[in-house]
Amino acid sequence: LRWGRLRWLLSPQEKKIFAVQGPYPVIRRLLRARGWVERKLPRKQLKQQPGNQKKQQVEKRASGGGGELGEAALNPRGGAQPSLGTTEPLHHPQPHSKKNKGAGEDDKKEDKEQRNEDSDDIHDLMSFLVQDQVPNFLWTIRLSTIDQELLQRIEVVNRYPRLHALCTKEGLCQSLQNLSWFEQVDLNTFFPRCYRLGIMEEQEAFIEDFRLTAARSLLKLALEKVGDRPVGTEQPQKSNTMPGDHVCHPMPSTAGPGSPLYPHLVEEALEVCEQHLGVLGHQDIDRETPSPCRTCIAWDRFLQEYYHVAHEGAKLVLSREQREQCQDVLQRLGEQLPQLGIEGNLNVWILKPSAKSRGRGKAGGSMGHTHPHGEGIPPSVCCPGIVCATRLEEVLEQSRSCTAPSARVCEWVVQKYVEQPLTIFDTKFDIRQWFVVTDWKPLTVWFYRDCYLRFCSQPFSLRRLEPARHLCNVSVQKRYKTSQPDPRVPPDKIWSNKQFQAYLARLGQADAWHRVMVPGMKAAILNALRCAQDQVGSRKGSFELFGADFLIGEDCQPWLLEINSCPTMSPSSAVTRRLCANVQRDTLRLVLDRKDNPTCPIGAFELLYKEVGWGLGAAIPQAPRAPIPPCVSLQAAVPTCLHVGLKLMVEGCSLKKP
Repeated sequence: LRWGRLRWLLSPQEKKIFAVQGPYPVIRRLLRARGWVERKLPRKQLKQQPGNQKKQQVEKRASGGGGELGEAALNPRGGAQPSLGTTEPLHHPQPHSKKNKGAGEDDKKEDKEQRNEDSDDIHDLMSFLVQDQVPNFLWTIRLSTIDQELLQRIEVVNRYPRLHALCTKEGLCQSLQNLSWFEQVDLNTFFPRCYRLGIMEEQEAFIEDFRLTAARSLLKLALEKVGDRPVGTEQPQKSNTMPGDHVCHPMPSTAGPGSPLYPHLVEEALEVCEQHLGVLGHQDIDRETPSPCRTCIAWDRFLQEYYHVAHEGAKLVLSREQREQCQDVLQRLGEQLPQLGIEGNLNVWILKPSAKSRGRGKAGGSMGHTHPHGEGIPPSVCCPGIVCATRLEEVLEQSRSCTAPSARVCEWVVQKYVEQPLTIFDTKFDIRQWFVVTDWKPLTVWFYRDCYLRFCSQPFSLRRLEPARHLCNVSVQKRYKTSQPDPRVPPDKIWSNKQFQAYLARLGQADAWHRVMVPGMKAAILNALRCAQDQVGSRKGSFELFGADFLIGEDCQPWLLEINSCPTMSPSSAVTRRLCANVQRDTLRLVLDRKDNPTCPIGAFELLYKEVGWGLGAAIPQAPRAPIPPCVSLQAAVPTCLHVGLKLMVEGCSLKKP
């Protein structure tokens, strides 16, 4: 009976041969349970040909590095091996080797599990019998490890080529700049301002943005105090905030009795902001001179004095009339700038390598490295490849500090840091949200209803920029095994979306998840996909599971940070062990079972977007959708499923000559 069943499974009519490359034991087990036979690809197919190294490097960048093992090539038995031809380890070495034992033990445990699974004699025999047959299904961590001739013959593949426009920070920044061609949506309502520092025009735009943000921040600092008292002389008020509320911890003033009061700073900031309001109102549309925001004050001096006020506690003198002017200007700016509410008052920016993930990069600097600026000034803290900075010269200097010979300034992007995020127990978190694209032409997107939260290890504070407080990546936070200050924060720093919803219900915001956060995440994902659609390599029969990272603002609005291809499926907690297994199971249901039975159960997936009329002369027009406002508004931004196409027909009547 066993041999009869084996011959039946291996028959060409069944088409149940699969190949898996990467740390995916769940996929392997699920396919075997379905009666599929694994073909283990030989090691020779993983060799890097000298002539293809440049091509593979480009493809690695295009993959976005979303996989937690993005730097590894994989052996035919599914275990992880260092890339051939390189001395780079599988994981980047971390400082303090004792803190990395947990990660190494997890990897060894998973490899051992895969070896034990692969040791089954019947599976080895079945794999041997199909070595000359083309797999019908491939799940791989990277396309470059697969023989291209074989790849073209495989029916279903879990990866798309050329994802640079979507899954690198530089590519996403560039793609979203074209959003106005696809949607009447303001990019600044869901994506923090981002600039590519290697493009001179964008670097100049960033410098101007940094200066304008400093002027707005100064007005906010001035309004933090009431009356005509100098800024920096009051004691912080006792906190009456609820758990989860953002708390700003002012740095104690270091200004002595003879410290300067900078009476002119507020007037200059008001002048700059008034000029900016004129630009936003298009009052400079016929102006041939440079932007007045660049020339109206001495910016070098202004920024240095702003640093003294914001970071060293220097004093300001604010009259009652100036206070009213500040309130009026900030109110008018809030009507024009959707991101005014996330800016805070310290002008923090985050510098990231373009095509790296997990906090990695080519830049110099190590975990915990600081740049001293003098007493009382918050230092920039470097994680490998990621830098938080509060000074313009720091950003420009760090962007040119790459030590790798091939590194270029254009590999860096700088993004406005969300200074006022929603926190849980005074701890920062972000959300990893999965979605699947099953076709690019026409674009078809499936949204996964389950997701998980990733916590930082230390309480959130803008006065202390350690990665433990600001970078939510699991690969970063596992370096910090210190005791959690708040026992309510989970020890494994992971929550499910169900736990988050229960927390919101306790705060009286039970409907914020389904009415604000989920619709906002759907809209942001869809906008990013539509902008990158024409630049991604489309392949019929392919699909891909993506992981989008979101930060939630104090007003419950989600902010898209990045989109990862090949998101990690290695569990780091009990929550991720369950959710990662579920999303892999449901993905197989979606891409395999649904082919033969469109009504089959697909778990937690729901159809987010279905482009209709693609390639035809007419299409169903898009139903109008309410834009996401900058404040809390419990209005759905995206319907459950969108059937959208582009209607290019122009209607009218001819005009006769008089």
